[in-house]
Parts: sequence; structure tokens; C-alpha cells
Amino acid sequence: MFEIYRKEINWGDKTLILETGKVARQADGAVMATMGETSVLCTAVAAKTARPGQDFFPLTVNYQEKAFAAGKIPGGFFKREGRPSENETLTSRLIDRPIRPLFPKGFKCETQIVCTVLSHDLENNPDIVAMVGASAALTISGVPFFGPIAGARIGWKDGDYILNPTRSEMADSQLDLILAGTAEGVLMVESEASELSEDIMLGAVTFGHAQMQPVIEAIISLAEAAAKEPRALPEEAPEAEALRKTVTGLRKKVEAGYAIKDKTSRQDALAEVKAEALEKAGEEADPVLVGGLMKELEADVVRSAILKTGTRIDGRDTKTVRPIVAEVGMLPRTHGSSLFTRGETQALCVTTLGTGQDEQIVDALDGEYRSRFMLHYNFPPYSVGEAGRMGTPGRREVGHGKLAWRAINPVLPSKEAFPYTLRTVSEVTESNGSSSMATVCGTSLSMMDAGVPLARPVAGIAMGLIKEGDDFAVLSDILGDEDHLGDMDFKVAGTETGITSLQMDIKITSITPEIMKIALDQARDGRLHILGEMAKALTTARESLADSAPKISTVKIPVDKIRELIGPGGKVIREICEETGAKIDIEDDGTVSVAAVSQESSDAAHRRIKEITAEPELGEIYQGKVVKTVEFGAFVNFLGPRDGLVHISEMRNERVGQTTDVCKEGDMVWVKVIGFDDRGKVKLSMKRVDQEDGADLEGKEE
Repeated sequence: MFEIYRKEINWGDKTLILETGKVARQADGAVMATMGETSVLCTAVAAKTARPGQDFFPLTVNYQEKAFAAGKIPGGFFKREGRPSENETLTSRLIDRPIRPLFPKGFKCETQIVCTVLSHDLENNPDIVAMVGASAALTISGVPFFGPIAGARIGWKDGDYILNPTRSEMADSQLDLILAGTAEGVLMVESEASELSEDIMLGAVTFGHAQMQPVIEAIISLAEAAAKEPRALPEEAPEAEALRKTVTGLRKKVEAGYAIKDKTSRQDALAEVKAEALEKAGEEADPVLVGGLMKELEADVVRSAILKTGTRIDGRDTKTVRPIVAEVGMLPRTHGSSLFTRGETQALCVTTLGTGQDEQIVDALDGEYRSRFMLHYNFPPYSVGEAGRMGTPGRREVGHGKLAWRAINPVLPSKEAFPYTLRTVSEVTESNGSSSMATVCGTSLSMMDAGVPLARPVAGIAMGLIKEGDDFAVLSDILGDEDHLGDMDFKVAGTETGITSLQMDIKITSITPEIMKIALDQARDGRLHILGEMAKALTTARESLADSAPKISTVKIPVDKIRELIGPGGKVIREICEETGAKIDIEDDGTVSVAAVSQESSDAAHRRIKEITAEPELGEIYQGKVVKTVEFGAFVNFLGPRDGLVHISEMRNERVGQTTDVCKEGDMVWVKVIGFDDRGKVKLSMKRVDQEDGADLEGKEE
């Protein structure tokens, strides 16, 4: 019934299996990819024809994790998988970015890649398995695709690179780098690093590309046995050549448009040229085709000018960074804020300090964990002068926010050194090139403005590439147009010491290590320049927190006292919070964090905690509440939940006839600990303490 094709290879110290022909046979391509006990079903389907008038390639990648893969039942009310998690969104982007440039120009058929995690061994990350499986599914599908690609994760520990480290190996790795590429070169890099040098980062990319080659060969071998008949490559429309000549005749006007340095004015001028092109092409001409030919002409104008003259759209040379203005303390009621402006790109970043209760709880496939640092990136349509829909964050916003998160995370103080939950929101208020790197710079400044003791300030820069044959130019601090019309988007973030995050996307088949080295070195120079401009606003974290920020103090209590502090059903801890206005977090090791806006609130909370968790000390004086009177004395609640007995003989210096002659239930009294009985019960005295002010009277008696 099944015609199964299987390819198995040893990849590093693991076994990779690619199998097709048994599951999802109606898809154009379907591959079950397995590494260890992690299995991902990857399918590829493309429509037979494109929709009329479509001017873009509708490619969608959906990576989805099923809870059953790890033997779990989803949380929540509905108990089923819902909207994609942040990790699913980021992994979908990881797979999309390297395969998108490998489809032929002119292919507009709707294409969908679906990668479903069916089994997860909690050690081998499914993202690399999914990327390899998606490449294999596309390669055997018959859809025109200039692959295959492969992907790999690279770690760095004790001076050695690690291929596809497991979850436990990643715990103490100084590098988490994912790359993807073809046999010829690298197409995509995504990484987080602990301030590593340019040479180590470049070495990781080179190492990873070499280690991917057996996987690419395995996919080719599988395709030779199981691939479907390839579809014909899309042909250019018959009228394209005549229309190209019409559009090319407007080259001088396009050059004049790109000579305008202001973005809005330039766009207006180019829109007029495009309207003229449509008019000259005639009513019968396909506007989508004319638009595509105009984009070709614009790309040629911009790229030729840079390669021939070294001068860019806004008049800069290839290495100059646009003017920078860095400001902090913009918003008076926030905990920390900054406005970072670089040319026509601007990010307003705001940092908020919270407590342990504000940590984000993430229910991941490999277990639940808490995150104390959140960075949210927003890209409203007004930032590019447009009116558009405002809604939940899209994949681009999630991806850009995570890139900035990776850049900042390595320099954050430990929770022990700075026990706050951190959230930074970046509102991109203007955009013309690399708002994600502006977010990195703005986040660094706003955190220091909030008093977060970063190890060092972090800055980021976006690099571009124009390559024609053997000629190429690496561009620092690219504009939006240079991103759209260029061959590379290469973002590097880091401190003066080293790189903390690197992201690269290539739109051509590959780039050489030589070009990458030039880009990294040029990016370092640009990053150091930006750090110098940021230093004009702030060089280190402020010594004091904002008045509106919670002040966190910690105290250690015995572990066996945690239950008493929490109380039945959380009653005790809830009462303390309500009475004092403080927030209290309790760790399993007995560390108690008290967060309060005022010192009075903090002191009150600490006093209550001490009352509940402290042990009564012989000779100490406490204030307590009479909770019960009996013939032989009174029971007083004097230290949290503890009661002690004041014998009737210890109430007054003279003889007392009845307990109620001295006190009754509900009275507040001062007591002194005078001993403990054989059962550990506390003996108290009232007569040895001045009931007016709590002063010790034993000295007076003597």
C-alpha cells in the first residue's frame, strides 16, 4: 500500500532520518524528519495557478507544536492548541527566511509549508529538524525551488564549537546560533552571544555551513528516488520586452527621483514616474507587470550608482552612519525612557520595573518556565506615513522584538543582583531602515535610565550589500530602499567588548566568507561610533530608581516557615499585602522579596514577616493580643500565629483575683518571654513590662 523512501545519515553524534511515502501522501511533498526521538511532519503544497493580478509571492510557513508530542495536555479552558506561541511564530520565520529567496522570479502560485511537531524528546530542538524536513518536502514536491537548504544550530563552549547542542548542552553555552544555507553558501543567520568576537562568530558560521553539507546531500539523494516531476519554470509575459523598453526610457526621471534625499519627497517623485510609466504603457498593459519592471529599473539605478560612485541615495558614502540624537528621561512618570533617533528612523523605548509576580509564565512544549525580561516591539503604520490596520502584533513585530531581546539579554544583571522583572516597550515612531537596531539602542538607554545595571551599553547597526558579479559594496546603516533593493540585511548588535546578537538574511544565492568578514569589521566600527553617540546621553545606569518604581528588598526565612507565612489558602500573605500595600514573592529556598513604592509600606511588610517567621527569644519584649482568658491566666497571640501563656501570677506585682480584672479578650498588651515549658510552650509575663510604653521593668524592680 505504501511506497516508502527513507534516507538515514549520521549527523555529528546524532542520527537524522528523512522518510516519505507513508504519511500525508496527497500533499505535493511530505517528509517525516526525525532526530533522536524528535519527529516533525513537514508538508509542502503549491497551487497550480496564480491568482490573476497578483503582484507578490504568497508563501506561508506554519510551524506548529502539538502538546501530545511531549506527553502533555494543553492548559487553558478549551484544552486544545490555540493561537501560535511566540516560539512557533519565530520558528516559522526561521524556516521562511532562507527558502523565500530560492523560488524563481515570476512564480506567484500560493505556496504553504506546514511543519507539525509530532514527537519531542525534550533534548533535540524541533526547529532544526523542521527546517531540514521543510527543505526536503519542497525539494521532492516538484514545485520550482532552487534548493535544497539545510539548517544547523551551533554552540560555543570551552573554545570549541558544538553542532546541534541538546537542551542540556545549551544551558552553559556562550552562543546560540542558527544558520541555514545551500551547498554554495549561507542564506540566514540568527544568534544570541555572550559578547563574542567577530572572529568567533564568523568561525561559527563557517563551521556550521561545513557541517550542513551531509544533510544537503541526503536531501538530494532522497529527491533522486522520490521527487515528483518538476513543474515548468514561470515564463516572462510576451509583452514584457516591449514594456521594458518603455519603462527604461524613464531612467533619467528615476535617477532624479533617487537624487532626492528626503524619503517622503522621494517617494512622491517616484510615484509620479510610475504613473507616467503606466500611462505610456497603455490601458491594455498589465499594471502588475509594469510595476515589476519599474522595480527592476529602480534597483538598477540605485545599485549601479553605489557600485560606480560609492555614493548612496542620501548622499552618504558606504561607511558613514546617519546623524544620531539620543535622549533619556523623556517621560516623567515612567521608570525609564529614551528617544533614539538615527536619520529618519526613531524609536521611543520605555522600561518598566516589576516584581516576581509580573514575570511571564510560558507553557512551552519542553516544560513551563518563567521569564523576567520582556521586550515588545510595535510598528504603527504612521511610522512610515501610512494609514493602516492596528491589531495584534504580526510575525515581523514578534521577530524584531525577539532580535532586540537577544541583543540585550546577555548583559542583564542576575536576578540576585537586581531582583526586578523587566519590560521594555519600543514604539517605532519613524522608520526608514533598521528600526530593530534603533530598538536595541533605545532599550539600552531606557534601561540605564531606569537604573538597570547593564554590564555595558548595547548598540546595533544594520548592514547591506550590493553585489553584481565580482563587484560588491558593503553598506553601513542601510535605508529602507537599500534594504528592499539590495542583496543583504545583516544586523549586528553588541557592546564595545563583543557581539551579543547577529541576524543575517541574504536575497541572492549566497555570500562569501570574505564579504561576511568585511561586513562584520565594518559593523564593529559603526557600532562603536553609535555607542559614542549614545554616551552623550547616558554612559551607565542611574544610581537611584524612579520615585514611582517599586523598591525591592529581600529577607531570608527558614524553609520550614514558608507555610506559616503563606497561611491556609494564602490567607496570611494576602492579608499582609492588603494591609501594607506591598507585593511579596516567596522563593522555594526561603528568599522573600518585598516590593513597595514607599519605605513605610516596605517596613510594615518586613515587620509582619518577622513577626510570623521569627522564633521567640528569651528576655525579648513583644506586643500581643489577648485571644483567650482562663482562670489561671491569659493566652496572648504575640508573634505571628504564636500564642503564649501569661500565668495569673505574672499579670501584676500584687495578687490578682480574676484574670478578667486585668485583661479581657481583644486587649493589646505588652509581654516579655520568661521561659519555655517541657513541650516548648512559651511562658510570658505582663508585670515585668510597662504596659504604657513596653519598657522593661525588671531593672526597676531590682
